[in-house]
Amino acid sequence: MKNDSHKKILEMLSDGKISVEEATALLSKLQNPDTAEEEVSETESGEIKKRTPRYLRVVVDSADGDKVNVRVPLSLIKTGIKLSALVPGNAVEQMSSHGFDLSQLSELNGDELIEALRDLQVDVDSANGDKVRVFTE
Repeated sequence: MKNDSHKKILEMLSDGKISVEEATALLSKLQNPDTAEEEVSETESGEIKKRTPRYLRVVVDSADGDKVNVRVPLSLIKTGIKLSALVPGNAVEQMSSHGFDLSQLSELNGDELIEALRDLQVDVDSANGDKVRVFTE
């Protein structure tokens, strides 16, 4: 399957459907298992379209051997934004008195937020060997 992916990327490059930079990025993603595999598809017009991410991933490998691998469905974020509008007024007041301001959540567009997260990638390699990766897939 990996060879098929390489072949498809090279075919798209030779057909002029993607640039050298795009081909390099796609091949790099195939070779680096620590990053999210990002599916791409080709539209009828020959454009490359990235798949909408469905999960937020947080992966931690500590030098001490501790490992964390969290995969949060992005649909939970969208649902949380919608549910914030249903929180009773007195609960909102109580939360505000403790520093939690939910008023901005109802104004967020979940689809826009997920689109903005599409290219999120945070890589931290500490001096003591800890590694933290945050990305969407």
